[in-house]
Amino acid sequence: MALRSWLRKLVIPGSGGVPGRTTGPPTSSNGASSFHLSWEVPPVPLIEVSATFEVLAPPTVPMLYFWALQVSFMNGQARTGGAHFGLQYHPRYPGGGAVNWGGYADRGGELAGSGSALPSALDNQNTRTYRWRPGRAYRHRIHRSPERGWRGSITDLETGDETVVRDLWPEADSLLTPMVWSEVFAHCDHPPVVVRWSDLEARSIGGEAIRASSVRLNYQTFSNGGCANTNTSVDDVGFVQRTATTRVNPTGTRLSLPGR
Repeated sequence: MALRSWLRKLVIPGSGGVPGRTTGPPTSSNGASSFHLSWEVPPVPLIEVSATFEVLAPPTVPMLYFWALQVSFMNGQARTGGAHFGLQYHPRYPGGGAVNWGGYADRGGELAGSGSALPSALDNQNTRTYRWRPGRAYRHRIHRSPERGWRGSITDLETGDETVVRDLWPEADSLLTPMVWSEVFAHCDHPPVVVRWSDLEARSIGGEAIRASSVRLNYQTFSNGGCANTNTSVDDVGFVQRTATTRVNPTGTRLSLPGR
């Protein structure tokens, strides 16, 4: 009886019946609450992944938000590391605009990589200054560099300008297990932020174009410090991630784009 009573106290209005926190900061080891969209694509070696990203309702508090396209690096059948590439709202960068391309080797330590032509307000090799705008679509690409390793580049789809961020140098001949996600360092009850991912595409090592029209959802758990009031849904364009809302689609939900 005592256990049931304790569990009832954990189910908070606005969480969609999910035990967890909807106020205050996340209590994870890195201070963030994350939620992920794993692409449903064949498990074949890839040489490129790309996704379009938009901030529909931007942050209004001076906290870090990170939205990224993530891949695993493979060398033959062995996973050698992973990396994430995407925009940030970073209050210590000009206008809050930053882009990050960095990762870790499975054997430990950050992946080495090239320098960047972009400046960095904090002199961080992974996080560079990039003045993105809310309501504008940006195409993220992770692909083989013509020089060395794997390149992260971003295209402003309104202007058509492509910006090379930098190259990473893992021991890898292909990519696998693409996903996109939001990592939010704001409090669970800070004003809602809404972003959208669309046109999730990959290219196999054999040159085949692969489109991901469905994803599988995952949310950081209560025990790992996550907020219970984040949600992912679909609209007529793509997959929409929201903070400070009611969770309708729980972990494990498969979402597909209409008519796909």
